[in-house]
Amino acid sequence: MTTIKPKKGKLRIGDDWNAITIIALSQSNPLKAVAEFVENSIDAGASEVEIIRGREKKEAYLRIRDNGRGIPRDDDGLPNFKYVATHICDSIKRQLKVNGSGSGLQGEFGIGLLSFWTVGETLLMRSPSDDGRSYEMRMAKGDPNYTVSQRRTLFAENGTELTIKPLLSGLRHFSGEKIQWYLASELRDRIRQSNAKITVTDRQARKQFVVEPRKFDGRLLTDLPEINNAYLELYLAKPGPDNGVGLYRSGTRVLSSITDLDALNHAPWNSPYLQGIVDAPSINLTPGTRMGVIQDEYLADLIATLKPAETILSDKIEAQRRAEEERASKQILRTITKAFREALITLPAEEYDWFDLQHQHANKTKPGGGAESELHDRSSDENGGANSETDTAGDSPVVSQTDQQDTEEPQKQFFEFTGPLATVRITPASSVIKVGQTRTFRAVARDNKKRQIDREVLYQWRVVEGTARLTNTDGEVVSLTAPSEPGLIRLGLTATEGDLVCEAEALVTVTETLMEGARTDGDNKQGLPAYSFQRSAGELWRSRYDNERNLIIVNSGHRDFVYASKTNALKLRYICRLYAKELVLKNFPGMRPDQLLERMLEISLYTEENLR
Repeated sequence: MTTIKPKKGKLRIGDDWNAITIIALSQSNPLKAVAEFVENSIDAGASEVEIIRGREKKEAYLRIRDNGRGIPRDDDGLPNFKYVATHICDSIKRQLKVNGSGSGLQGEFGIGLLSFWTVGETLLMRSPSDDGRSYEMRMAKGDPNYTVSQRRTLFAENGTELTIKPLLSGLRHFSGEKIQWYLASELRDRIRQSNAKITVTDRQARKQFVVEPRKFDGRLLTDLPEINNAYLELYLAKPGPDNGVGLYRSGTRVLSSITDLDALNHAPWNSPYLQGIVDAPSINLTPGTRMGVIQDEYLADLIATLKPAETILSDKIEAQRRAEEERASKQILRTITKAFREALITLPAEEYDWFDLQHQHANKTKPGGGAESELHDRSSDENGGANSETDTAGDSPVVSQTDQQDTEEPQKQFFEFTGPLATVRITPASSVIKVGQTRTFRAVARDNKKRQIDREVLYQWRVVEGTARLTNTDGEVVSLTAPSEPGLIRLGLTATEGDLVCEAEALVTVTETLMEGARTDGDNKQGLPAYSFQRSAGELWRSRYDNERNLIIVNSGHRDFVYASKTNALKLRYICRLYAKELVLKNFPGMRPDQLLERMLEISLYTEENLR
């Protein structure tokens, strides 16, 4: 039995042209190909790069011209197109990097030029010689041959001009604006470091764009730990689906999101609060697409050195999240407070004298309230519905004439004067009275900014539907006497100021008996309660009222709250309904369940109408 000795050999390309075809087609993103061409211009020292998208002889083309050094010359001083065409995968830049003189250069594979296959059919590259004459190399997609010829020009040309035509038929949406946005992110730091001016001229759309390095939103984090093999530029921004941290190498984007790497697909890198870049010059890229990272020891070293930063980022994101929730809670509370006050204009005051809101509302809607009352209302909103001192008619002290002069209001500023009549409302807009009973209704006229008009407005009251007797039909306040039989009355109002006319209606239900109210008035003047969250997942209660702290506790672990948190509008309506539930239970103790439900439906209807 004979023993076969192991044989050794070297790998070689069996079909050179087939290998070139595979390499040329490995770049699937035409925008990435354009970025490769622009990077070549920056590597050649260009300070100005112009990208032109246009059409000649019914053929779409893309042209990139710069003022750089051009193609390196051969011994005869001519642009060395032969080296470019015959040294694929053997880049001059790679040799310069090995020699230590290629600092700042990005290309290294010698295959960037072949990516024109993903853009168009033919590539024309022009570059000058030492004597100023221009030479042009022509390459075609799917053709292994190339040609170099002298190009006749009237004037000496500098730099390099690259033209691809005709563009592939699938690139119909290859617009100048898309090229601008892509390069602004893809070459962000390369543009900043080189100070190159890059413009995109879209002659088909007749527009010109300047490529500015992408700017991030939010707050720059300046106290991150220093990392030897990477540069971090991270921002805390408002949470959003478009936020993310990109992975760069020497200023050029490699991955739009660092979470594309399985080893970094976790917090804090996948947080919607975080955006920015991680620039790691030492990582190695996949040569074909240059849109991936080789999983080698350099990447492992980067992942390990990012660990200290992850802990700090997680703490900052959590603090940001808590601050966002606190601000959102304050805004929700202000919105709910305003909505309840607007609802109490509509609802009968004696039935809904809740948490000192009616007294605050009285200051706002009393005749002559004007800017002072609006200021009082805004101040109350900013305090989140906290307790406030209010005046009542019976507690007003006697003021002497001298005191009146000393306490006169300062002259109004221009912006404090109310505008022309825009809307009018009847308060209350919905009420229930017994047969034969008399009730007063008041007109509230406002301008387009919801400020109460303190000028004279003409009013005319009328009964639109039903029967009732009105007294003082041309005044701001009207008295309505119900008939002796139950029914529904529609009370109409017309307000006139010059040529401006506004109308409003109120519904009055006349009944034999009124719903009993069992609430007490002694301890209901605490101010609208604030709210806080308590996560009690698995428990069925949605909210509770803490009487001692005047606080509504919302169960943030309840499935309904989780569902409502999908959008801010839905969350606002959900919390408003919890408020309605707790306030009805607090202010109408002892009522039957059906009566409580009627009250809750009523207050929810008129409150949610004013949620903004």
